[in-house]
Amino acid sequence: MRAMVMEKVGAPLRMMERPDPVPGKDELLVSVEACAICRTDLHVFDGDLPNPKLPLIPGHEIVGIVEGVGKNVSPARIGRRVGVPWLGHSCGECSFCLRGQENLCDEPLFTGYTRDGGFATHTVADADFAFDLDEEADPVALAPLMCAGLIGWRSLKQAGDAKRIGLYGFGAAAHIICQVCRWQGKEVYAFSRPGDDTAKQFALSLGVKWAGGSDQSPPVLLDAAIIFAPVGELVPAALKAIRKGGRVVCGGIHMSDIPTMPYRLLWEERSIISVANLTRQDAREFFPIAREAMVKTHTSVYPLAEANAAVADLRAGRVSGAAVLKPE
Repeated sequence: MRAMVMEKVGAPLRMMERPDPVPGKDELLVSVEACAICRTDLHVFDGDLPNPKLPLIPGHEIVGIVEGVGKNVSPARIGRRVGVPWLGHSCGECSFCLRGQENLCDEPLFTGYTRDGGFATHTVADADFAFDLDEEADPVALAPLMCAGLIGWRSLKQAGDAKRIGLYGFGAAAHIICQVCRWQGKEVYAFSRPGDDTAKQFALSLGVKWAGGSDQSPPVLLDAAIIFAPVGELVPAALKAIRKGGRVVCGGIHMSDIPTMPYRLLWEERSIISVANLTRQDAREFFPIAREAMVKTHTSVYPLAEANAAVADLRAGRVSGAAVLKPE
């Protein structure tokens, strides 16, 4: 197989030839059709997330076809399309797993971080953490749903029954969950980098009520806000934008430090909560909703060999929606 490999933190990915992986017990061998690039991948590349498996094949928004199965996995899964997300395995035995909080598992494995991922022609995945997908759908369109969609959905659930919701950082996750919000009848207020007119127009094209820079205040107080951008300074900004009793949800896996802020921004029962990883239940809930809401992902497709260029474009904000790698 061919794979783009991260040999050390901060170094460009390198194309390598490797033997095809062999599925072990409870695993699937997946021929990769598409793998979206997530901001979490940038945090892995930059060392914001410590101790990645090295050398590492990144990528955790994988869509592909099952080519083989390991022991304990039904051969009936061969030929099916599956999606492989960030959470690649949980222990099933710790106190968090036993409470249904496998996203907080004490001994997890993460796809494209602590186990090899989908920047390759093939990958191996835990059969219990690979979701059956629509075999008639476009794999490129499905790929961003595997993390941007699932984390967006989990973040939206944490926002409660908010009628007016702000989305800070209008990228892959926001453009997906914006469509779900509109389908639910919510008013969406989009915040992008100051001066980023492309992102503003992209948000408006998806039917948001208002779009502006993250340095601006919305025209009304919001019931809740979700922060997808990894910028700690947005937390006090979002608190200023929400009503009494409102909630700010931090949807990223990494964020720069939150600056010192006056207590009055948090007072009147405003709250801040983070979202960590995802659960299989999130997927069971979200994929049917995405179909019913007719979510359309906006993607920029790159050949696998151009992964470094795709990462650079994502980092520089030159991608509207999601960047997706497609093996040639």
